[in-house]
Amino acid sequence: MSDHTWRAAPLHWGHGPDILEVFIEPTCPFCVRALKKMHPLLERVGENRLTIKLRLHQQPWHLYSAVVTRCIIAASTLENGRDQAWKVIEAVMGHREEFVFKNHATGPNRQTTPDEVIARLEALSGVELAAAFDIPDLDDEAKWHAKYSRQNGIHVSPTFILNGLIQPQMGSGDAVEDWADIIAASQPR
Repeated sequence: MSDHTWRAAPLHWGHGPDILEVFIEPTCPFCVRALKKMHPLLERVGENRLTIKLRLHQQPWHLYSAVVTRCIIAASTLENGRDQAWKVIEAVMGHREEFVFKNHATGPNRQTTPDEVIARLEALSGVELAAAFDIPDLDDEAKWHAKYSRQNGIHVSPTFILNGLIQPQMGSGDAVEDWADIIAASQPR
């Protein structure tokens, strides 16, 4: 086990007893749709009733998944890390076409290098990522997310776990109100 001189901030919002874990791949269009509902859901349910924990779930068919995920983790090591990471996530959500291949294989992004991906994310998010991206053992955090996904049987994203149970009825196309109803129904009467 390596001795970290850095710390990745947990990507958690809210502080309630109900825990919704959202497994996302940041360049996936369905995950982007789910991510855009995260803060409205927290507002609707209440930060004192719900904790949302983002789990980064890399998917190999999204060819920049590893680079973008590492950028999010890198941002989380900075001062105000959770908020810095969210800025990077927002940059990807708002400019997804800058980080994907057409049909997962072709298009102008095939000529893009990892350094260019980092520079794009820095420009779009306003977060200085390059130095943090270079942290030698930063991949330990990415490995933790991958291992956690595997241990929980997560194969695709977005996937939702509410209070320890996978919620197959929750999907990115659902309304925030539907998610709130599922959370409310999970609470003891």
